[in-house]
Amino acid sequence: MELPFAEPYRAKTVETIRRTTREERERALERASYNLFNIKAEDVFVDLLTDSGTGAMSSAQWAEMMLGDESYAGASSYYKLADSVREILGFERFLPTHQGRAAENVLFSTLIGVGAAGVGKIVPGNAHFDTTKGHIEARGASAVDCTIDEAFDPDSDFPFKGNVDLGKLKAALGSKPRDMIPLCIVTTTCNTAGGQPVSMANLRAVSELCRSRGVPLFIDAARFAENAWFIKQREEGYAGKTAREIALQMLSYADGCTMSSKKDGLVNIGGLLCFRDEELMRRAMPYNIMYEGFNTYGGMAGRDMGALSVGLREATEPEYLESRIRQVALLGRALEGRGVRVVRPYGGHAIFVDALRALPRVPREEFPAQTLAIEVYREGGVRGVEIGAILADRDPVTRENRYPRLELLRLAVPRRTYTDNHMEYVAAVLGAAAERGDRITRGYRIVREAPIMRHFTVELEPAAGSAAR
Repeated sequence: MELPFAEPYRAKTVETIRRTTREERERALERASYNLFNIKAEDVFVDLLTDSGTGAMSSAQWAEMMLGDESYAGASSYYKLADSVREILGFERFLPTHQGRAAENVLFSTLIGVGAAGVGKIVPGNAHFDTTKGHIEARGASAVDCTIDEAFDPDSDFPFKGNVDLGKLKAALGSKPRDMIPLCIVTTTCNTAGGQPVSMANLRAVSELCRSRGVPLFIDAARFAENAWFIKQREEGYAGKTAREIALQMLSYADGCTMSSKKDGLVNIGGLLCFRDEELMRRAMPYNIMYEGFNTYGGMAGRDMGALSVGLREATEPEYLESRIRQVALLGRALEGRGVRVVRPYGGHAIFVDALRALPRVPREEFPAQTLAIEVYREGGVRGVEIGAILADRDPVTRENRYPRLELLRLAVPRRTYTDNHMEYVAAVLGAAAERGDRITRGYRIVREAPIMRHFTVELEPAAGSAAR
């Protein structure tokens, strides 16, 4: 007899969350200028804004918090982390940072330069995410998206929609002299494309192309374990391999990696910047010391490094990965069962709702994905995040809004945090909001925005003619 699934953990501590009333949520939206980043966490019932640093740590990780060595230099916690980085990621050299965007800052300062040193340079990759693109464009360089076309078809069941289009990459690498292409970066899994994985064959081919041009290849390894699990499940020849074996092979094709450890490191804060080449790491060290801290703590407390050393191992355990991917898929199936259209196949860390289908009458310039996110919060206190035109930001040259091919509402599921009942609640809330989608004809307009990465702090107001729903 096949036994039903059960989570491979049990709760030891619980946190009370409160359901707000619709009137309370209306007031919260007004106070927040309709930016869900500005909503107080206490006013959110199920928080799917991000999976970054929002997961629950294990008892073994909490034990490491008590054992943390807070020595400024050469702490024992750093050497515990070094052992895990070597064992799980396969890198002998790394710099700790306080989070993933900090690792990007150090890396891009080293390879692109500081200030406007990147003018005319390009960084090809697969659908660069917000901080990655922000760091590139802030230096005057351009992020060249080489994602495969299947990634932009939400109905396609292509198993590796995070893949790089090799023809697009070859064209990008041939479009500039070598010194104008500081690096190529591949995100695993690809967040902007819907949390979609990159195949091993694609990583190998990208690596060969980059090496043929002498361009360093870096992997954004924030969700490396989830990507490894998808390779095991979907790519021929890997069913018999462990996630750890697959992860080591994935990263072996790269010259280094950045990592927000707040994802597949299973910690609340932390980041990594790993290198193959010792000289390149030495070039990066001064920036790490200037921006982050000394090279054996890099903006992390010793206790956080200890927790990360355990988290990297736990994130690659098969029982954990099966449970993790299963819960995200459960949310996807529950949404589709209520007629909500989502990106297929389901992502590793989140479900991405097709906002253009959910709100077909809202003009693109009034931000359908943000409008849907607001409607979902208004309906049931569920907080997601827009992956659409607000996040896509303005063109750095023309200053016109950029409208991506997909307008998505991301529902990012924290790790080991919510129950399956919470996923069913979220699906019911989305379903109720989607039922009135045809009646919503207006969205929101921007009243204040930052010059770059505006989505974090943007202030909005209802577009003229819209009314409270």
